[in-house]
Amino acid sequence: MIRIVVADDHPIVRAGLIALFGLEDDIEVVAEAATPDEAVAATVHKNPDVVLMDLQFGARSRATGADATRRIRALDAAPYVLVLTNYDSDADILGAVEAGASGYLLKDAPPHELIAAVRAAAAGESALAPVIASRLLSRMRAPQASLSSREIEVLELVASGRSNTEVAGDLFVSETTVKSHLAHIFTKLGVSSRTAAVSAARTRGILR
Repeated sequence: MIRIVVADDHPIVRAGLIALFGLEDDIEVVAEAATPDEAVAATVHKNPDVVLMDLQFGARSRATGADATRRIRALDAAPYVLVLTNYDSDADILGAVEAGASGYLLKDAPPHELIAAVRAAAAGESALAPVIASRLLSRMRAPQASLSSREIEVLELVASGRSNTEVAGDLFVSETTVKSHLAHIFTKLGVSSRTAAVSAARTRGILR
């Protein structure tokens, strides 16, 4: 029996997933969670095989699904984490994979694909939606145009209207370091300003 925790801030989504898995003889939902903290707590207490994790948990939660994934994967005898989300930007995908997610699906995936992904994750296999797999492959084939996770982090803060000084404070680095990251970002994206960098990153799907 594959024991899973369903973590999503929308009650209707959780109910739908629980109903879907209830039709499968080999899958049992042992807990549900509405916040990243609840997801970690449920994992600790229920010891599931797989945690189905959303990435964004609404304005009330400062933590993200990637944060919870990182904490869960750091546990002893950690379960596998399968991300199920609406978001397919490079920033989201990279953040989840680097946090330790073994699979990444979009919420418009057909039910049979989701069920197969849960079984694959439980078996220790990677489960990536085709669009996600192709995005990661294209990043590997064109590394000169791909931003590091820290560069994406800097650019996300810039996109939210933060100044270099504020970005430095948020990331606990010097303003010189922020300027260095921006210089690398400009070079990789072929732009010469912060505004152009944000625009180019959104056009390429690097930022949401």
